[in-house]
Amino acid sequence: MSWSPDGKYLAFPDRELGEKQFSIFLLSIATLKPHRLVSPSALDFYVDQPRFSPEGKTLAFVRSGGFAVQDIYLVSLAGGEPWRLTFDGRWIWGLNWTPDGKYILYSSDRNRGTDCLWKVPVSGGEPERLPVGEDNAYGPAISPDGRRLAYSQKYWETNIYRIAGPCSGGLAGTPLKLISSSRAQTAPQYSPDGRKIAFVSNRTGSYEVWVCDSDGSNTMQLTSMGGTLGGGNPHWSPDGREIAFDARGERNSDIYVISSDGGPPRRLTTDPSHEMVPTWSHDGRWIYFASNRTGSWQVWKMPAKGGRAVQVTQHGGFAALESVDGNSLYYSKSLDVLGSLWKVPVGGGEEEPAIPAAKLYTDLMVPWAVLEDGICFNNEETRALEFFDFATRRITRKASREGSGPWGGTISVSPDGRWILYCQVDRNEEDIMLVENFRW
Repeated sequence: MSWSPDGKYLAFPDRELGEKQFSIFLLSIATLKPHRLVSPSALDFYVDQPRFSPEGKTLAFVRSGGFAVQDIYLVSLAGGEPWRLTFDGRWIWGLNWTPDGKYILYSSDRNRGTDCLWKVPVSGGEPERLPVGEDNAYGPAISPDGRRLAYSQKYWETNIYRIAGPCSGGLAGTPLKLISSSRAQTAPQYSPDGRKIAFVSNRTGSYEVWVCDSDGSNTMQLTSMGGTLGGGNPHWSPDGREIAFDARGERNSDIYVISSDGGPPRRLTTDPSHEMVPTWSHDGRWIYFASNRTGSWQVWKMPAKGGRAVQVTQHGGFAALESVDGNSLYYSKSLDVLGSLWKVPVGGGEEEPAIPAAKLYTDLMVPWAVLEDGICFNNEETRALEFFDFATRRITRKASREGSGPWGGTISVSPDGRWILYCQVDRNEEDIMLVENFRW
């Protein structure tokens, strides 16, 4: 939220009942009536982070054209269309005006590495990096006289762990840190033969798809897209020869396929909408993905070699996985952090809940694995890895998570059912830093 300099208005992001996207509203303190100032476009994820200018006539805000694809915009309080100030399409973690109203300070990973502090002229121009806040710096705030700068400095490390699976045969249940670095590792996926693991890491700056052996050794960077998220949500083809993934461009995300041995990726989707979280059908002929091309998130599928996409769900859908026999499709409903799992016959029919009374971490990832006899899933309410048995319809706990819990929620079960891969936040620390005698 942001107060106007005269204290008469409050700017904040919100969405009215039934709306999927956030707008920016102005609330009059005198009347307590909100007024919608900025609405998202059809292709925006949301608009947020409003900040009043020092004279109170202009509002800066962030427009998100996709997950992790963000830029700063300005809009006059007197009315009119917003105009774009930055053209990076990168994460933005907080912004503020300088007291003279000539610059906006903000946090961004526009250098395709760590998050740093930048300044950009309100009149337009190339952003410049500040000499402070050079490593994991977020949320800059400047004092009214401009002599002090405060910001938060954060350290976040996420690693991939392995634990005994539903068919472990008495294997030890102690989690093993399998894939790690000082940065983020997430979205692990076993290959169909269980010998390889695909995962996502930002250890080289941008998020890219990596591959390693099943014991975590011999890591190899597979993609070098270099975008905001160069590669996300990798999923192996049934024959293990290819990996589908999503990647974010300037305004939207698309589906790509790359050889599991490396090489140039092949782009499958070209619509100006968002396409995410690809998975393969059990016969390898189709690739399922989430798309908002109709104005709401639904599950679609298209031929793996390319071609016309077909809408699968009608009442909302996001991440999807086919059953082992290829007869059913399991999917989450939305981008909400806590959601339920649904299923529908692949040949068409009525949808129904797949796991009664279970809440999954459904935000942007696939937090479950469909096995022949059940579903292994990440239950965010109980903070545990659990297994739903198709025959008994009972849920049993496999492991309780430690640390700060999963990041992204993705899990993967080895083809033989002996192992489960999951993500855990091992370091999550934040300090407030203060800069005296600040000069911008």
